[in-house]
Amino acid sequence: MFRVITVEREFGSGAAEIAREIANRLGWKLWDQALTEEIAREAHVDRSAVMYCDERLDSTFHRLAKTFWRGSYERSILLKGTEPFDTDRFVAIGQEVMTRVATAGNCVIVGRGAPYFLRELPDAFHVFLYAPRSEKLRRLRLIGHSEKEAEELVDTVDRDRIEFVKHYFGADWPTRCLYHMMINTAVGDEIVISTVLDTMRLLERPVTAGGAVAQMEKCP
Repeated sequence: MFRVITVEREFGSGAAEIAREIANRLGWKLWDQALTEEIAREAHVDRSAVMYCDERLDSTFHRLAKTFWRGSYERSILLKGTEPFDTDRFVAIGQEVMTRVATAGNCVIVGRGAPYFLRELPDAFHVFLYAPRSEKLRRLRLIGHSEKEAEELVDTVDRDRIEFVKHYFGADWPTRCLYHMMINTAVGDEIVISTVLDTMRLLERPVTAGGAVAQMEKCP
C-alpha cells in the first residue's frame, strides 16, 4: 500500500494546487511550504534562506565566496555558532527531513528532490506534472504575474532544476524511470487528480488470476 506521494513538476503546471487537493481528499499531510519551514527550523535559518536554495545551485559568486572564506578567521567570526546555509546543506537537511516525514507516511511531498531521495522507498508513489508553455503562462497570469514575469519564470526556474538534479543526482531532469506516471495538467486539474488517485489505487490491488499489475523497473 502506498503511504507517500511525491509530486515533481514543471514550473507553472499547477502542481501546488493539485497536490493540495490530493492531500485533502486522502486526509494526508501536505509537505510543500511546510517542508521549506521544517528545513529552515532544522537548519536554524530564516525561511527565506531555504527558499533561495530551493532546487537551484548556488550562484557562481556564492560558490566562489564560500571557497574563498573557507577556514578563515573572519568567516568563523561572522558565522560563529552556525554553519553557512547553502545548497549543499539544503540538500543534506532536506534528505533528512524528507526521510523522516516519509517514514511517518500518509503525506504528499512536492518537489525538493523528493522522488530522488525516496526512489528506493517501496510505498512511495511518484508523479510528474507538466504542461505546454501556453498553459503554464496562463496559470501564472491567473495568480497575478505579468506576461513578462511569467515568461521569465517559465524560462529560468526549470533550467535551475535541471542543473540542480544533474549536480546532486547525476541525472537528467525529469528522470522518467522514477515516476509511476507523468501527466499533462492541461487536461484539467480534476482529471489529473482523479487519474493520479485512480492509478495509485489500481497499483495497490493484489495480483489476481486474471492478470497482473505492471511493476516499475528501477532506474539504472
